[in-house]
Amino acid sequence: MKSIVVSIAVAAGLMIAGSAMAVDMPAVGKAKCGACHAIDKKLVGPAWNDVAKRYAGDKDGEATIAKHITTGIKDDPYWAEKGIKGQMPAKGMGASDADIKELAHFIAGLK
Repeated sequence: MKSIVVSIAVAAGLMIAGSAMAVDMPAVGKAKCGACHAIDKKLVGPAWNDVAKRYAGDKDGEATIAKHITTGIKDDPYWAEKGIKGQMPAKGMGASDADIKELAHFIAGLK
């Protein structure tokens, strides 16, 4: 009986930990960016986790991310080395300035 209770407690703990570790893309990110970006894997564009790592520790990282969302990237050597070339649509498929600010903050905060 004791082993059943322990097993249930462990399973419940893993479920809670798993849901706490999972990060969901904000709705505006899904609508405007989700066709080309995912949080944890490269699609057409880089994974947002990779973007967060790229700018981690950079005091201007969030602003740089917002700039890239606003203007797109073109021939950035860092991303070109990773096989990501060309330019994404400026303003990420019609994202507003508020959307861009929200997404840049979200991306910069990924661990």
